[in-house]
Order: sequence, then structure tokens, then C-alpha cells
Amino acid sequence: MSRIGKKPVDLPTGVTASVSGQVIEVKGPKGTRSFKATDDVTLAVEDNVVTITPRGKSKRARQQWGMSRTMVANLVTGVTDGFKKELEIQGVGYRATMQGNSLKLNLGLSHDVDYTPPAGVTVTAPKQTEVIVE
Repeated sequence: MSRIGKKPVDLPTGVTASVSGQVIEVKGPKGTRSFKATDDVTLAVEDNVVTITPRGKSKRARQQWGMSRTMVANLVTGVTDGFKKELEIQGVGYRATMQGNSLKLNLGLSHDVDYTPPAGVTVTAPKQTEVIVE
């Protein structure tokens, strides 16, 4: 039995989920995300709660049960809070600064490294040794 799969995924206010076949689509304030589950699990949405149940007792069904629950939880996190990583640069002389839209990294090389983030990704450098990617 999957301990992760047993937990239902609660939908916060402002988030809706719809299931059509094996595809779940989650809509929230930060956009829409979808996930196609395998045929080994069943998806259900009732009373702002998403439940995932295995269709059989095979090893693969139990594996997909926990993984599918985690994927749905990640969809909900993505459409409500978004994803954010805070990175810390450690080392003597290592620095990060923003120049316009690009991140300039001084990493002890003979040259500075300029990184332009892709569209939809926000990079900020509040300190010289801290980078936040959203």
C-alpha cells in the first residue's frame, strides 16, 4: 500500500480541477496545468478533493498510485504558489548581479558568464551571493 497515494489532494479556494478520461486539468490564479495518468490508476474529483486509487494490486499499479498523487499535488502547487528556488553562491570572489534582463555570474573563470533566462522564468539577485529563480 502506498502511504503517499492514500492521502487525498485538497484543492484550495480559487483552484478547480476537471477529469476527462485519464487526463486531469487544474486551473488556478497562475495558469492551467494538466497531467495524463496511466491506466493503472483512477482519478476522481469530489468536493474540492482529488483522490487517486489503483485499479489493481500489481506492483506497477501501486507505484503509479503514489507517483500520480504527487504529480497532482505538484499541479496544484504550480497553479497557486508557483515554483521558486533560492540559490546561494559560496566561494571567495564569486558574485551574481543582474544587468538588465540577464544574470551576470563571476565564478572565478577568466571571463564572466552571462545567462539570459527563458521566457516565463524570472531571475533576481537581491544580494551578490544570492539568486532567486521563479
